[in-house]
Amino acid sequence: MNDTPLNPIFNIVLIHPQIPNNTGNVGRTAVVTGCRLHVVRPIAFDMDEQAVRRAGLDYWHLLDLREHESWDAFIAREQPQNIWLYTSHATRAHWQAPLQRGDYLLFGNETSGTPSEIHTWVANTFGADHLLRFPMRDNPACRSLNLATAVACGVYEGLRQLSGGGDCTPL
Repeated sequence: MNDTPLNPIFNIVLIHPQIPNNTGNVGRTAVVTGCRLHVVRPIAFDMDEQAVRRAGLDYWHLLDLREHESWDAFIAREQPQNIWLYTSHATRAHWQAPLQRGDYLLFGNETSGTPSEIHTWVANTFGADHLLRFPMRDNPACRSLNLATAVACGVYEGLRQLSGGGDCTPL
């Protein structure tokens, strides 16, 4: 797959991230897969150059990153045509979504997930089938995957779909 910064394979969206290392790992996934990372404020840490360097993110300069002051600012700027919300409150398995190049893959934060009003907005705008879940054990102690792991699962399922299940050629 040939990619340019103006045409990301996917748009990864983090809503109010709280843990710098998770955001750093998501950034690494975005860099190596040709995705754009969107970070929607507020966030619980500093993303200036010194802060990201301290977190070991020496590749941060390679990241196609857009920061948004709020959910409304994100929607106004991006005007997304297709959003998939990954949430433990959904019933549709993530591999059932027909992901397309340029889609927005939306993930909530590490402690409270995605605000309910965004759940409602996605369901009302794109349909309830745009709420996706990673299959997990039915055990309250196993409530969710780590954010960076969840993003990687979503992105790589999308890459599998876009490749037609083909070989592992460089993107």
